[in-house]
Amino acid sequence: MKERIVVVDDERIILELTSMILASKGYEVLTAENALEGLALIDRYSPSVVLLDYMMPRMDGKTALRKIRQKYPESYVIMFTGKGSEEIAVELMKAGASDYILKPFNNQDLVERIENVLRLRSVERHNRDLRREREKLLREVEEWNLELERRVEDKTLALEQAHAEIVQAEKLAALGHLSAGMAHEIRNPLNSISLFAQVLQGDSVSDEERIGYSERILTEVDRVDDILVKLLAASKSPHVEIETVDLTALIRELLDELLPQLESRKIETICQFENDLPAIQAHPDEMSQIFSNLLVNAIHEMAEGGRLTIFLGKTDGGIKVIVKDTGRGIPAENFKRIFDPFFTTKDKGTGFGLSVVLRIVKTYGGRISVDSAPDQGAAFTVVLPVV
Repeated sequence: MKERIVVVDDERIILELTSMILASKGYEVLTAENALEGLALIDRYSPSVVLLDYMMPRMDGKTALRKIRQKYPESYVIMFTGKGSEEIAVELMKAGASDYILKPFNNQDLVERIENVLRLRSVERHNRDLRREREKLLREVEEWNLELERRVEDKTLALEQAHAEIVQAEKLAALGHLSAGMAHEIRNPLNSISLFAQVLQGDSVSDEERIGYSERILTEVDRVDDILVKLLAASKSPHVEIETVDLTALIRELLDELLPQLESRKIETICQFENDLPAIQAHPDEMSQIFSNLLVNAIHEMAEGGRLTIFLGKTDGGIKVIVKDTGRGIPAENFKRIFDPFFTTKDKGTGFGLSVVLRIVKTYGGRISVDSAPDQGAAFTVVLPVV
C-alpha cells in the first residue's frame, strides 16, 4: 500500500511542488490550504506523515501540531518553517514534531526527511506493538498465575482434608492395635484370676489353700496394674522439671549398676566417649530411662557373651549416643515394629521399653534409629539436641 501524506500550507506553490515531488516517489498526497482543512483530511484519511507549515492564518502550525499529536498520534508531523532559528526548532520538537524543514527546501532533502520519519514511525509502531504484546502476555501470565494459585489453594485444602482423614484413620488403627495388645497382655492374668476364683468357690478347699489362691489372685491383679501403668507411661508425657544432665556421667553410672550382669554373661564393654561434651537440658530420670532400656536390651541379646560398645560424641547441634551389641540382630520383618507398644521378642517382656524410649526422645526434639543385620548385632543411635 502507498504511504499517505497530507500537506498543509497556505502557499499554493508549496502545495503543488510537494505534491509533484512526492507523487513521483510513489506516495499518495492530499493537500490543504489551512490547518482546519488539514485536520479534517487527517481525521478522514489517517495519513502516515503530515507536512505542516509553521506560519498560517486562522490557526498557526504550532497549535495545529499539538492537536494532531493529541488526537492523531499515528500521524507523524514534519514542520515547514521559514524562520531558521534553533529556538523555534527546539520549540517545535518539544511540541511533538518528528522533524522540521527550512524553506526554501531541497527536493532530495524533503524526500530523505520524509523517508527517515517513515522509518522512525515504522520502528516506533513496531515497538508499540511489541510492548502491547508484552503487556498482553504479562496479563495472561498474571491470569494464569492467579488461576494456578487458586488451583494450588484448592489442592492444598483437599490435601489437608485428606491428611486429616488419614491421621484420623491412623489414630483409629493405632487405637485398634493398642486395644488388641491390651487384650492379649491382660487376658492371661484375667484367666488366672478367673480360675483361682472358681477354685475358691469349691467346698473342698482348705484354709491354707484358700490363702494361697487369694495371694495368687492378688499377684495377677498387680500384674494387670503394672501393665496399665506401663501403658500410660508409654502414651503420655508427664510434666517434669528440666535440669542440666551430663550424659557421660549418667551412662557411666548405668554401666556401674549393670556391671554384675555384664560380668556374669562375660560381656566385654568398650566405651568411646569424646572429651568436653556439652550438657543437655532434660530430666535425669527420663534420660536414664532411655539408656537403661537400650543397655538392658543389648545385654539380653548377648546371653552367651559378646561385646557392648557405647559411643558418645558431638554432632550438629547436639549429642549422639550409639549403643551397639554383637547379639542375634533384628530380623528384617521386625524393623518396622520394634518401637510399637506391646511388640516384644522376649518371653516375659511387655513390649513397652522401646515405645517409651521413642516417646521420650521425640519429646526432647531428638531422633532415634537402628541399624542391624541377622547374627551381626544391632546398633541404636540416639541424637539429642543440646538446647
